[in-house]
Order: sequence, then C-alpha cells, then structure tokens
Amino acid sequence: MATARIVLDTFRDKGQWSAEAVMDHNRWLFAAQQRARRGPTPEVFFDKRLDNSRLVKADDPVRKREMRSFAVAAVFFFALLMVYSWQHFSSIEYGYRIETERAQLQHLQDENHQLGLTEAQLSRSERIDRLAHQIGMQSPQPGQIVSPTMMDTNPNTPVLAQVREPVMSLTR
Repeated sequence: MATARIVLDTFRDKGQWSAEAVMDHNRWLFAAQQRARRGPTPEVFFDKRLDNSRLVKADDPVRKREMRSFAVAAVFFFALLMVYSWQHFSSIEYGYRIETERAQLQHLQDENHQLGLTEAQLSRSERIDRLAHQIGMQSPQPGQIVSPTMMDTNPNTPVLAQVREPVMSLTR
C-alpha cells in the first residue's frame, strides 16, 4: 500500500498519469524486489496475524427485515405443528379413556346382572319356606300378623289376617 502511495505521489508531482509510465514503474519495482530477494540468505516469510475483534459489522436493514420475517414464519409454523401434535395426542388419550370407561361400564353391567340373578334366586318363596321349615318355623296363625296401619288402634286387640288378590297392571 505504501509503495502504491509513493508511486502515485511521484506521478502526481510530475504530472504524468499515462498507463505506460505506471507500467514501466511497476516493472522497475518488480525487478528491484527480485534483486533484493536474491541474496545469500534464504527467503523467509512471517505469518502476520490480524486481530479483527475490534471491527464492527455495519447493519444491513434489508437482511434484518428478512431474518425477522423468517423468524416469524418459523415460529408460526412451529406453533401450528405444536397445536396439531397436542390435538392429535389428546384425541388418542381421550380414545383410551373412552375405551377404559366402556370396559368399566360393561363390567358393572355384568356385575349388576349377576346380582339381579342372585337376588331372584335368594328371594324365591319356595326357598324361603323350605329354609323356614328347616329351622323350625311354622305358618302364621290367624291373629299373629300385625300390619302397621292397625298399630294405631289398641295394640293388644287380636287381628285377623286377610288375603288380598294381587293387582295386575297392564302398563309397565
């Protein structure tokens, strides 16, 4: 850089700005450099490290705008992906819950059916009569049965049992 500055100053002082003069001067400098290199010592080059840490990159508003719009688009697509994933996995979870509830409902219905069968078997009148005779019970005699409506009168008066016909209803 310094050599180029010297050359420019030299030509500026002389007022010569022709291309031939600059080329001649460059040839002369190149030859001088070659002569200086041809000495008794070998050529040695030193690696010069440059510290660019103090350099500050100039802001590019167009690139900033592009990066900002790219970031907004990336966040938008990421949000869409997360919402889709959340809905998908929620629907799978609800499917499992529904199947669990159906299985539990079926189990409870089966248990209810079994309990109804057991109740019907245990409440059969023939079975109750047979068990009552096995433990020594007898059929009630007239006057032994007291209904709650008769308790309002004198509780010590004898009461005669009455049989009523069952009422059949046609509606269910």
